[in-house]
Amino acid sequence: SSEYVMARDVTASIISSVKETALTGVRFVVRSERVYHYPGYASHILGRVGKIPGAKLEYYTALGYPMDAVVGLDGVEQAFEEYLRGTDGEMKITEDSYGNILATEITKEPQPGHDVYLTIDIEMQMVAERALAENIFKIREEAQWSGPLHGEDASAGAMTVLDVDTAEILAICSYPTYNLATFNEDWPVISTAEPGPLMNRALSGTYAPGSTFKVGVSVAALEEAIIEKNTYINAQGMYMYYADSGYTPRCWLYLLAGQSHGPINVVEAIQESCNYFFYDVGRRLTIEKMNEYCGHFGLGQPTGIELPEKTGILAGPDYRAENGLNQWSPGDTLQAAIGQSDNLFTPLQISSYLATILNGGKRYSAHLLYQVKSYGGERILYQNEPKVISEIDISDDHLETVREGMRGVMDNGSAASVFSGYAIPVGGKTGTAQVSATKSDNGIMMAFAPFDNPRIAVSCIIEQGSGGTEAGYSVRDVFDYYFREEIAAMAEEAETP
Repeated sequence: SSEYVMARDVTASIISSVKETALTGVRFVVRSERVYHYPGYASHILGRVGKIPGAKLEYYTALGYPMDAVVGLDGVEQAFEEYLRGTDGEMKITEDSYGNILATEITKEPQPGHDVYLTIDIEMQMVAERALAENIFKIREEAQWSGPLHGEDASAGAMTVLDVDTAEILAICSYPTYNLATFNEDWPVISTAEPGPLMNRALSGTYAPGSTFKVGVSVAALEEAIIEKNTYINAQGMYMYYADSGYTPRCWLYLLAGQSHGPINVVEAIQESCNYFFYDVGRRLTIEKMNEYCGHFGLGQPTGIELPEKTGILAGPDYRAENGLNQWSPGDTLQAAIGQSDNLFTPLQISSYLATILNGGKRYSAHLLYQVKSYGGERILYQNEPKVISEIDISDDHLETVREGMRGVMDNGSAASVFSGYAIPVGGKTGTAQVSATKSDNGIMMAFAPFDNPRIAVSCIIEQGSGGTEAGYSVRDVFDYYFREEIAAMAEEAETP
């Protein structure tokens, strides 16, 4: 006989009334339901639960799931299903011919699922999500005074925060987002809304890194002895090495003001983001060496996160050949060296790349799973340990050199308008990447703090954000939260006579 659901979410008084009338064949069923303590936050990470999708029915029934089981559909709900899932119990019910229950006996005890703890700092997650949204609104609002293609079309972005020493993910945000608590009611809107709130841009969005890529190129060039800290290149604005073939790429300063940076070393070139310097360094380094280092730093590689992610594209002859594209040319190497060409990476990869460089070339597996405990938290069943997935040695001197350049970016370079005079010393790099002739450029910022002993690495990418500097406001908000106690102590000290 088939069952029919007459009512859901009934009150205790209705249950009492129905039981008093002793209606035959009526049963009350208690079902569990997810409760979200922070509705609207961490939605892309947590994911949803629901009935087994048709395509997965065979897989789950082979594992012993009943056909009407509720399973994780995406996010950590799906990734950690094996830990979260409990097992149903069994009850033997004896009824008389009228349907009255005479006896019940539990023949198999139900087993609760385990408790899963994530690396996410929920307070930071909320700060970061709000900061990202506010940053996008700020760019749009200020663009109205700057003319077209200055960010008036900014409407999406992502931000990721990594613990430098462990690659624990402290926050991972994508905007626009949605609310898991009202997902079903909101579905008609969010499923068709632009620019796609269901997409997790932190893991599935791939973006040209722009000038943030120059830090990795600098490390590679120093390690390969192509340059030293005090090697000066006379940046003349227009790069003439391939002039005979008609290819003369230009530095941004030349395009903007018809000027050049003149003699410049690597620390200054990172601070000023001089394209000419990196054209020359990239050419001498070769695309093969550039990619050997940047691959070790995690670009174009899986980050280790337990959720589905895109691995992006590390531009080079291999990628072109594998995909049947145009042959790689010397000019492509120059473009790749400044973070253009075919280079496309996820925001999480950018944070992982920065953390790896700060760790002297040691790349840890990025992860969300912190710990698994038995139901109620009595026994620890699993504890995540930091795992090195790639390693390449960066000498202390070379690391210090590129960090000095990144400090200059924040204090005196492109990010100074946001970070100059900030209470905690920080380092970082901005990037701006062209998208199309009809859209504002993407803005990218990666940053770390504190400068002397980096604890967190942050990346923020804002689609059509117009420039990397503009992505800095949300990064600063994350630092404000993370270092709130140190900043408060400094303020108190300053006030003490």
